[in-house]
Amino acid sequence: MNTNQKILFFGAGAIGGSVASWVGAKHGEVYVFDRPDIVKAVSEKGISTYLEGNRDRADNVKVKVIEDISRVKEFDVIVVGVKNYSLDAVSSEIKKHAGDRPIIIAMQNGAENQAILPKHFSKVIYCVIGYNAWMDEPGVIGYQKKGPLIFGTRNNELMSEMKELAAIFSRGVETVVVDHLQDAVHSKIIINLTNSLTTLIGHNVKPVSDEALFQKVLTNLLLEGVKIARASGYDQCRIGGMPSWGLIWAGAKLPRLFTKAMFRRNARKMVMSSMAQDIIQRGGHESELENINGYFLKLAETHGVDAPFNRAVYDLCRREFAKSKFQPVDIHVVWEEVKRLAGQ
Repeated sequence: MNTNQKILFFGAGAIGGSVASWVGAKHGEVYVFDRPDIVKAVSEKGISTYLEGNRDRADNVKVKVIEDISRVKEFDVIVVGVKNYSLDAVSSEIKKHAGDRPIIIAMQNGAENQAILPKHFSKVIYCVIGYNAWMDEPGVIGYQKKGPLIFGTRNNELMSEMKELAAIFSRGVETVVVDHLQDAVHSKIIINLTNSLTTLIGHNVKPVSDEALFQKVLTNLLLEGVKIARASGYDQCRIGGMPSWGLIWAGAKLPRLFTKAMFRRNARKMVMSSMAQDIIQRGGHESELENINGYFLKLAETHGVDAPFNRAVYDLCRREFAKSKFQPVDIHVVWEEVKRLAGQ
């Protein structure tokens, strides 16, 4: 095994930065490239990561940085940590300077990266992220749990390279190789469907006016996702501590008397998603809505799955996210849209 691989993290936000820190603590040849403010912070102070609720006990790791994009040609592996909406442009820049020599590790949510990256590179490993993280400020990142990372390729090529890199990454964070990438990708997308709803209603930003209705909408959003994935031919892939498809069914179908306490506990654990960080925290208009919710709705249409909860949330998000200043809506607004679409 080549243990001296030079690894560049192109994008050191919540996910790229945390993984760079964990791998960099055990592997000396880890570098970071990002916006000038992030590069400056990482160069001066390293990357600090902390388990939720333990910021005063953060682990700090010094990793190297590059400031000139032309240096990407020096690296054996480039971990691309930008969102799908920036991926094509970033890939063009990497290809311009590095050609097709390095192995690319893709850390995007959704399946859109599988359409974008092969246009630029022949050696692409896709990484499904099994944990939540957020960036408090450049170089300071919180997380709910450490990993896992799931490596896979579209046709199970690069298996020896994946195993070699998984061994390097696993020294810092649990990393596994699977031969069923699409099951892992689509199982994760189901969980990511909730990001749109929690962003739309401003969960963790303002109080939810009706907890029972929030539970009804969120659990049915997930259950529709399971139905869509199954109809599309995908099987369950258990990812870290994320809920199983059976638990999702139970959460949506069992009387609330039996599920209320569990839902309340899980709702309290929900941190600000990457979508909420884009729309609420940064005040932007670009998000992963199309790559996650829009993509699953297309699958639903293709396979004849009725999905009024996902359609309502998607339509409202498209409308509200496009406004000059986004303001969260009440959960009752979402419910009325679900009823309208379901013909109730």
